[in-house]
Amino acid sequence: MAAGERLLSEAKFLTVAEVAAVMRVSKMTVYRLVHAGHLPAIRVGRSFRVPEQAVHEYLRESFVGVESA
Repeated sequence: MAAGERLLSEAKFLTVAEVAAVMRVSKMTVYRLVHAGHLPAIRVGRSFRVPEQAVHEYLRESFVGVESA
């Protein structure tokens, strides 16, 4: 098994509702992030699944810190 396949098999995917709960936003906000390309997702039938790691990376990159004056 290749390294990329191993990582994919170990990935945990979240539903839009689960992502919304983690981020404490509405499902519509998650759909907007996915459609805008800010949050990667795969389509399973008519639903989306978002890699859990991608949610954590998005939140980490979006964090607004307080800068010292």
